[in-house]
Amino acid sequence: MKLVTQKKFVPKKSFGQNFLKSELALRKIIEAGEIKENDVILEIGPGKGKLTEKLLERAKLVIAVEKDRELFEFLKIKFEKEIKANTLILACEDILNFNIGKKKYKIIANIPYNITGAILKKFLTAGEQPQNMVLMVQHEVAKRILARDGKESILSISVKAYGEIKMIMKVDARYFSPAPKVDSAIITIKNISHKKLVNLAGQPTFNEKRFWTIVKTGFAHKRKRLGNNLKSIFSAPQGQSLRSLGLGDKRAEDLSLADWIALTKI
Repeated sequence: MKLVTQKKFVPKKSFGQNFLKSELALRKIIEAGEIKENDVILEIGPGKGKLTEKLLERAKLVIAVEKDRELFEFLKIKFEKEIKANTLILACEDILNFNIGKKKYKIIANIPYNITGAILKKFLTAGEQPQNMVLMVQHEVAKRILARDGKESILSISVKAYGEIKMIMKVDARYFSPAPKVDSAIITIKNISHKKLVNLAGQPTFNEKRFWTIVKTGFAHKRKRLGNNLKSIFSAPQGQSLRSLGLGDKRAEDLSLADWIALTKI
């Protein structure tokens, strides 16, 4: 790779640009990715390409999507050799509009924090889901997804419905440039599949659309009891079943993924 000189780049807050500078964190991301030589990796927001370099050393193909035109031009020069060798595809696009097509792939990225939820929704619910994801996210978001305090959210249920979540390590704010106001964390989401809900429900005809209608309605008013939130979509006999499961007087945040599946099956 050739050395590149350019004018000083000023990170754009609107793009959520905080560049990781910790070699330990980069190494942990790569290790968590369990990259094989035939893997296709989608990197979201490659920035100045530090993680990209390490991905290129291991993967068959890296697809890097960078929305910032200035960084895109920088990366085009920095990775000119890899682009010509077809080991790197560089796209200047908004990841939320990007279509990777029909291929097996993994996502490994230090993502823009301001669109974390949108990224998770797009790829976890996609027709062509990634096999695994390794993401740098806000530490508080990682804790919310894991729900270690026993309080679930739509975000935590959404991730657990499609994959297996694990926190790899916390990354202090000082290891980024510029340093954000919050600490970060590396998470993995493994074994991603639409079949997880079906398998957990034990029903090959499990209604995924109905499941999400119930979850979203249940969380519509967080402080209300579940029985009140769901009375608009549950008939009287179903409401009795809700109470028989011991869930009617609980709040949405108190229910596990298994509880929501049980409600959908009523």
